[in-house]
Amino acid sequence: MKRPTYADFKKEALKNPEVKKAYDALEDEYKIKRELIRMRKKSGLTQEALAKKLNTKKSNISRLESFNAKSSPRILTLMEYAKATGHKMKIEFVE
Repeated sequence: MKRPTYADFKKEALKNPEVKKAYDALEDEYKIKRELIRMRKKSGLTQEALAKKLNTKKSNISRLESFNAKSSPRILTLMEYAKATGHKMKIEFVE
């Protein structure tokens, strides 16, 4: 018998309308976190090196990139993160 994978679990869980609603509500936040991690890695920086560039602690970078973080970063923090990784932040609102 095949052992269930995470993909199997996710597919089954998302059949529940309440789970699907909660999952969809977090989509934008997760996209931002994944993008932060992608930018940092593309720039060749570790969390420690990025923290040094931003004059902060590694734990702050870790928290910023964490999918379990309980708070939202300030826009200025995101702008500084982007600059430190060689990127520019662009905010766009769509209907």
